[in-house]
Amino acid sequence: MNGVQPGGKLLAFDTSTEQMSVALQCAHGVSAWTGEGGAQASLALIPRIEGLLAAFGTRYAELDAIAFGRGPGAFTGLRTACAVAQGLAFGAGLPVLAVDSLLIVAEDARALHPQAQDGLWVAMDARMGEVYAAAYRRQGGRWLAAVEPALYTLDALHGLWRRDPPRCVAGSALAAFGDRLRCGDALRVPQAVDRAAALMRVAQELWSAGAALPATAALPLYLRDKVALTTAERAAVKAAKAEGLA
Repeated sequence: MNGVQPGGKLLAFDTSTEQMSVALQCAHGVSAWTGEGGAQASLALIPRIEGLLAAFGTRYAELDAIAFGRGPGAFTGLRTACAVAQGLAFGAGLPVLAVDSLLIVAEDARALHPQAQDGLWVAMDARMGEVYAAAYRRQGGRWLAAVEPALYTLDALHGLWRRDPPRCVAGSALAAFGDRLRCGDALRVPQAVDRAAALMRVAQELWSAGAALPATAALPLYLRDKVALTTAERAAVKAAKAEGLA
């Protein structure tokens, strides 16, 4: 059952990375699948969804909501997930659940390391020498974003971590950057265990919290549109350079 607890009848999918994740929880059972995504996601996502629904004898009308990974992540992948979520939700008259794609990584890391519930950073390779990163913590049985997802240079991210060192770092940036990603003594979780099951757990948490949105809200979180650093990020870069860490 992939560790997913009973709750809303949901279809969930994420195509923000090189992997594609699809999960279904319905009256007939639970299934969570993760496989090759990337450039193939736009062609493979709908057939994978249809196959999953057919295997469980489930119709869209029987679902409560459709959850999708809103990003941050690859432009084409986000566009695919949002378009499919919006189209399916409109067609079936269902609401959507917009899932933070970095939070999926945090939940997956927590499944492997239950102690990683505070001071947990997710750092994903954003290409071009940059990182999508965010910090999360558990409170009252729910995930909260201590630092919202943002696009960082390594200098800016290191500046933040120097002032408040992470206890755990999860995500693809660990392998992509190697020793250049300075995590200190933090627990490192470079590989996902079951991304699709983690996606469904996060979607169920959103459903239970009443976070369903109309289909028109199936929109991506793009971070590369940002053309300037925040004041905090500029300060972090300046501090890193002053300490010789840039």
